[in-house]
Amino acid sequence: MYAILQCLLVVAASALCAAESTAAALPFTGSLSLSVESPAFGALPAVSVSGSGVATANGSGSHLSTLALPASAFSATAVVTPVTDPAAFPAQGLQLTAHNGAGTVMGGSGVIPIFGIAKVCLNEPCGSLPPVNLQVPLSGLGAGGVRTVSGLFNVTVLGAPWTIGTAAIGTLTQRGFAHGPASLTSSSAAASGALRLVTPLFVSTSIAGSAVVPTFGVMTLHFVPEPATSLLLGAGVATLVLAGRRRMRGL
Repeated sequence: MYAILQCLLVVAASALCAAESTAAALPFTGSLSLSVESPAFGALPAVSVSGSGVATANGSGSHLSTLALPASAFSATAVVTPVTDPAAFPAQGLQLTAHNGAGTVMGGSGVIPIFGIAKVCLNEPCGSLPPVNLQVPLSGLGAGGVRTVSGLFNVTVLGAPWTIGTAAIGTLTQRGFAHGPASLTSSSAAASGALRLVTPLFVSTSIAGSAVVPTFGVMTLHFVPEPATSLLLGAGVATLVLAGRRRMRGL
């Protein structure tokens, strides 16, 4: 029995070492979404794209202090979300083409740039010819800075970095968070930990009644367990249980 206990400790220690050796690598799944909250269009549905990858984390144990995200973990080309609410007229749909650049969150905020363009399809559904679109460049989303585009409608966007705190445009707000399994506050880097980053995108246009189009970016990350570690521990315990049964039969 003592030999079995020793072996269990060895297997557990080996699993821990394996986990520690890869503790800086955090596999994740998640989503990147845009939420437009213009009074002129009413409540529009968020347009979202799913993503996955492996982030690089630094911290103490499972406490997350720095997280580096790889480029193009989230990527979308002409993803369309129809708008069916009559109160949102003339908006008929939202279309997103975007991908993220590499970036780092430190101390609850940081720069992860988003490149691409969002379109609010007006009067006709997205894809109709010829569509009338309000085109919103995403340069600055999650990074900061100002960009102005001239065209059928003039658009100026003002971006900001990501935060797990509160992003605000006037009285409108979105809130982020970081927590571990069972909503624990100090283990967000553990398996089943979660991170919600938010950022405001202040959009102003030359459209009457839509001088300001408040838009929020939301990025969610859910850290998934590493299969190798779970399989190692499970296989080791199963082997030892089988060995123990054989030993007991020999007695």
